[in-house]
Amino acid sequence: MIFVLKKKTLIKVVLISILIVTLSILVYDDGVVPTAAATKKLPIYYVESGTQKAALTFDAAWGADKTSQIMDILEKEGYRGTFFLVGFWIDKYPEKVQEIHDRGHLVGNHSTNHLHMNKLSKDDIAKEINLTSQKIKNAIGYSPRFFRAPFGEYSNRMLEYADESGVQVIQWDVDTLDWKGLSGGEIASRVIAKAKDGSIILCHNNSDHILEALPLMIAALKNKGITPVRLDELVLESDYYIDSNGKQIKK
Repeated sequence: MIFVLKKKTLIKVVLISILIVTLSILVYDDGVVPTAAATKKLPIYYVESGTQKAALTFDAAWGADKTSQIMDILEKEGYRGTFFLVGFWIDKYPEKVQEIHDRGHLVGNHSTNHLHMNKLSKDDIAKEINLTSQKIKNAIGYSPRFFRAPFGEYSNRMLEYADESGVQVIQWDVDTLDWKGLSGGEIASRVIAKAKDGSIILCHNNSDHILEALPLMIAALKNKGITPVRLDELVLESDYYIDSNGKQIKK
């Protein structure tokens, strides 16, 4: 029995020693143990704006028949939106890419093949971003400043590559869930409940009820005193940091 007790005590001492050594490796010079929030990179979810603006964004991967009508609705109120385009959508609808640009709306990059970016190697991430950026530049004369990952999935590797390439990765803080077949009223109610100054609102260009929802969404924003704008009128290009909630804040 005495031997068993000593053996247990020895095991405890060894485990405690291992823990102490591990913590000493993790602790920074200032004595703070890094948290997941401190080490994980984040894209931009929303902006500390102070200007009562929000960005309406539309992801385009499948279908295009509602795209022109979306722009009609926005322009009727004097607004412009941002369209994130997938590479194969650009190939299929080159005239729509040109129309989006010609009508004063902003074009963003939504990858080349709509893959799960968090599972890709750096080389494959580069291909997904660069090929579509080049397609957009060939079509309308400029490389997009903004990239949105399909499914909202990202990794530190992807975010680091975007930083190296001078591309800003955009998420959202208001998901309309329009792709789920919600009614126009249900989609708008999500904007009413969640939108705020600096919000980035996720929509899809070919969801079932986007044309019914969009006028209601615009009315909801206006009732909150918020003006819909393009992303480049909301998101800071430089001299900012992103907090642990994904909020972009001016330095």
